[in-house]
Amino acid sequence: MWDFWVRGRARWTVPEDGVIEEMISVLILTKNEQRDLPECLKSVAWSDDVHVFDSYSTDETVAIAKAAGATVTQRVFDNYAAHKNAALAQLRFKHPWVFLLDADERPTPELSREMQQAVLGVGEEVSGFLLRRRDFFFGTWLKHAQISPFYIRLVRPEKAKYTRAINEVLEVDGRVAELGYPLDHYPFSKGIGHWVTKHNTYSSMEAELIYKQQGLRQPSWKSALRDPDFHMRRLHQKALFYRMPARPLIKWAYMMFFRGAVLDGAAGLAYATLQSFYEYLIVLKTRELERGGA
Repeated sequence: MWDFWVRGRARWTVPEDGVIEEMISVLILTKNEQRDLPECLKSVAWSDDVHVFDSYSTDETVAIAKAAGATVTQRVFDNYAAHKNAALAQLRFKHPWVFLLDADERPTPELSREMQQAVLGVGEEVSGFLLRRRDFFFGTWLKHAQISPFYIRLVRPEKAKYTRAINEVLEVDGRVAELGYPLDHYPFSKGIGHWVTKHNTYSSMEAELIYKQQGLRQPSWKSALRDPDFHMRRLHQKALFYRMPARPLIKWAYMMFFRGAVLDGAAGLAYATLQSFYEYLIVLKTRELERGGA
């Protein structure tokens, strides 16, 4: 037998004949994804249980999914956390592990093999796997500009739950191990205009959360800097960040010089500027709500 390890110190075993038993289902959330879905489905063709959870697309998304052999389920979208929780709870997955994927994401072949190997023989104490996502801006990997590169995407569905309506956080009941190979993300595959439209919606939802004080009420610097859980650190960091003046400028400077987006060249500059614009929309829309606006 061959032994393999992940950085989280979980252990799995691959049979000597190299044949890997199917143990992973795939969940893809969609809404009008006819452009990205074909390549996404192709990247997970190794799974015999692919589910497309669709928010009543009006394009060819559903037809493309069915033609590829995926199981399609439709639900009216309400918010990101509730929608994803509904998928995890309602769908009948064939396998004990579920790989969570967006249509503009592609697991590399190396990650696909690593995931299939990792779930073999893993202990019951492990309920999820963390991996690194690589965001691309028109062919350039935003190696330094990317703010949140780590995500939990391989889980036991009964052990996973999303919280926070927008920019949701995945909480896992159990230990989370780490995988080494990356997941590739193409957020600008539909063009800058689509990215701006999507983040216009995101900013409205973020402003409403802030206005209703549904975020973290008592953030701490200690948790923001030292919490062993990456997602909890991000939660406290975000809550503290919302209390800062001149947030868009702070975010731009942070991304450019602290994170090193300047090292990503023109792509890093463009991405940092777009993210700062997104932050400015949140600021303006929060003020609008505080003044009784729409």
